[in-house]
Amino acid sequence: MSPFTRKCILLALPVLFLGCQKSPPAQSVAKAAAADTVAPNWGDTVPQDREANDTARFLAGMPGNPGGQFAAMEADAAWQEHRKLMDAAWARADEKLIRGLHEFQHSELSVEPFARNVLFYPFSGPDALTATISFPESTTYDLVALEPAGSLPSAGELQKKNLGEYLSGIRTTVASELGKSFFVTREMDRQFRGQITDGLLVPVLLLLVRTEHTVLGFKYVRLDGQGQIVDRPGNAHVDSKHANKGFVIEFRSDADKTIHRLYYLSLNLDNNHLAGNTGFQQYVKAMPPHTTLLKATSYMTHHAEFSTIRDMVIDHSAAVFQDDSGVPYHFFTPDRWNVQLYGEYTKPYGSFSWLEQPDLRSAYVAGGVKPLSLRLGYGFGKVTSNLLLAKRLPAQ
Repeated sequence: MSPFTRKCILLALPVLFLGCQKSPPAQSVAKAAAADTVAPNWGDTVPQDREANDTARFLAGMPGNPGGQFAAMEADAAWQEHRKLMDAAWARADEKLIRGLHEFQHSELSVEPFARNVLFYPFSGPDALTATISFPESTTYDLVALEPAGSLPSAGELQKKNLGEYLSGIRTTVASELGKSFFVTREMDRQFRGQITDGLLVPVLLLLVRTEHTVLGFKYVRLDGQGQIVDRPGNAHVDSKHANKGFVIEFRSDADKTIHRLYYLSLNLDNNHLAGNTGFQQYVKAMPPHTTLLKATSYMTHHAEFSTIRDMVIDHSAAVFQDDSGVPYHFFTPDRWNVQLYGEYTKPYGSFSWLEQPDLRSAYVAGGVKPLSLRLGYGFGKVTSNLLLAKRLPAQ
């Protein structure tokens, strides 16, 4: 479990339907008169250091804060071009994706039990954008994917690079997210294993600062065999079949000054790997009631070899927010779930078309579907999109 979750359980604090700690109204500073920074009590420490924020802003094409170590490098023509191109890409994404996500969050996800919840995001890649925009009041984001965690490059390391070439590569790492709303698996395989970055830390940090957050600090962590988050040196070898390497980032919303944490763990979610990964199994079981987000998963949970993570989602989630690539519709039985559908559904796009769900199509035909003004997931910009929001019913 995350340190925040463990602390909440040990202290037996009241648990909201989708949150680990009941947050007083003053915690949402945007709704309060004061603008003081309010941090949840996670019970452990993330070192506070501006380096990660400075590096993230530089790589995101955003001017650094006063006193930063990248001021001289920002004068380089390559960085000036990078800034212009990143601003343009972000403006296009804002028009085609980000505004729609904000509108959907405001209309469908801004009330309990979806506010101030814990978010679990399997198959996430580095998608901090969808997570934080869809659930901006969450104190804790738990992202899990196959890609390595990676490390933070120093200013000295960046000075030794061909800056134009490197920054061009950085732009490609987020191009599919900004242009299509999701990270393409085969592109991540070519980008995040040492080719451009050595993992997901850099793109996650980039997306956090671009979505109007300030990074307060980070550290390298891993999940041990008992499901506990423990510290690790960034380059340390983990003598375990299930290394479960990751990182935790502590960041502050620029809008309301609230403090949040994002945990990322690198591990394989297929049945064979999860069978022996008792640490991750314990981690998920010990989470408080939470929302699970599933988007552009390559329909993994539709296959028998990913039934374990699918069952974890169904058994332990208090709510599920997904497109049709997530858990198959028939698992959301009416005796256990209240389901709201959005958009339009006929069949999956492109090479996934053989995974169509006739029962989901029938549910759309039956009515009660809400309109969806944004495009999200596979077929982005080419076909209509669909979303499902399932809320677990109280036990009878």
